[in-house]
Amino acid sequence: MNITDTHTHLYSSQFNEDRNQMMQRSLDAGVTRFFIPAIDSAYTDSMLSLEKNYPENVFLMMGLHPTSVKENYKEELAHVREMIDKRSFYAIGEIGIDLYWDKTFLIQQQEVFKTQIQWAKEKKIPIVIHCRDAFDEIFEVLESEKDENLFGIFHCFTGTEEQAQRAISYNMKLGIGGVVTFKNGKIDKFLNQIPIEHIVLETDSPYLAPTPYRGKRNESRYIINVIDKLVDIYGLTFDEIAKITTQNSKEIFGI
Repeated sequence: MNITDTHTHLYSSQFNEDRNQMMQRSLDAGVTRFFIPAIDSAYTDSMLSLEKNYPENVFLMMGLHPTSVKENYKEELAHVREMIDKRSFYAIGEIGIDLYWDKTFLIQQQEVFKTQIQWAKEKKIPIVIHCRDAFDEIFEVLESEKDENLFGIFHCFTGTEEQAQRAISYNMKLGIGGVVTFKNGKIDKFLNQIPIEHIVLETDSPYLAPTPYRGKRNESRYIINVIDKLVDIYGLTFDEIAKITTQNSKEIFGI
């Protein structure tokens, strides 16, 4: 069994006390591929260290997270450019627009999102989108950038069926994680209308732990609870969902 977690912050300080044990628990559960999104330059060294310690299992992205778009965003963006020119990454992410916490830097977030999309297309690698309270703003940018080189994952998808279909129209897979197990998560009500070929699995650990761990620290091994929920939604076996979603991730990341 090879299960892929397409989005996990394994470098988080929440894992500092037991990272190796947590990783082993995930590997023992059959989760063997971990895709690691960037946030900003403060985390780059930790990401590189993680890759060095788990070269067969850890795959890095590079990018500037929208909530890290502040007064120094040009310096942070220059760091992203330097890194993607220096070595290969599997995606530009996580990038996007977040209007939940602060709308102060909306214009800058839009600029940074668009710039990083263009870099991903230049490098012919996928984007991984972070969207919070910003579907309209995200879609506006994607509409302006859509072409045959635009593709990726709509991370932690929490929108409506209509928004899901629109995301797919831009060559995006939907990243499905713990939210699908929440009683008020809503996406479980229509997800069976979305062909599973458009779905990839993620945890976003240490955040958004699925039921029955909701409110606790998330781990990549809890992705099995997400698969169990998709078994109910799609009427497929656990193994079928693991196999199909891992194949979907291979189509996105190229490995």
